[in-house]
Amino acid sequence: MRILFISDVMGKPGRWIISQMLRDFKAEKQIDYTICNVENAAGGFGVTREMSRKMFSYGIDMQTSGNHIWDREEIREYLNNGPKLLRPANFPSGAPGSGLYIDKLPDGRTIATINLQGRVYMKDIDCPFKTADGELAVLNKQTNIIFVDFHAETTSEKQALAYYLDGRVSVVVGTHTHIQTADEKILPNGTAYITDGGMTGPHDSIIGMKHDAAIKRFLTGMPYKFSVAIDDVKMQGVIVEVDDQTGKSISIERYSLNAPDGTNASLSDDKEP
Repeated sequence: MRILFISDVMGKPGRWIISQMLRDFKAEKQIDYTICNVENAAGGFGVTREMSRKMFSYGIDMQTSGNHIWDREEIREYLNNGPKLLRPANFPSGAPGSGLYIDKLPDGRTIATINLQGRVYMKDIDCPFKTADGELAVLNKQTNIIFVDFHAETTSEKQALAYYLDGRVSVVVGTHTHIQTADEKILPNGTAYITDGGMTGPHDSIIGMKHDAAIKRFLTGMPYKFSVAIDDVKMQGVIVEVDDQTGKSISIERYSLNAPDGTNASLSDDKEP
């Protein structure tokens, strides 16, 4: 199975480039299944029901998220009714939605996606390592192909989880920091790994936001309002090929695609593309 992961979509620029490039890119790379982290799709903070549905229409099969999933209160009801948008599985019991989904392709193959969130320099929720153990027990060999989006701050926590799960899942991709790393590899027991898949959105920015407010925050400590930048739009992530029978990864390749000509200031508003 060839899996395409689209990393951390930032606002309208991120949604727009997916709408323009995804279908052709999937055809070119012979992609079987597409997963996308959408937690910042709505103006850089959260995702709405309408945006999630629209992004599915572009050719995305599964959506993951992270700590910003709760930024739009309306998403809580949608999480309970739209299981192909995941929230991190290690939020305490009672949180809306789910962190695990098993999907079936038209040809009968199955894939499980697990969404987890780190705890170092982030909200102190349930242990992602023990939660992963619990989710794998729930899967109980229902599929050999298991993709993990680990939304975490530190490289050490991401690497630790990847080695902890090596050989038990097919892929561990780190998200959240919005800076694509160059350490993609296959771990000793067959799990594909990258510390961070990057960001789908404006790269002439500070992790997707306009420069001025971010710099003023560092200089003054004051809470200047962030807004999504619009320039140098890219789609980033990884493509992983997984053996259907064993669930072990054969290859992992990172990509960074420039937006087609025509990106302009209209991307600054937060209406759907």
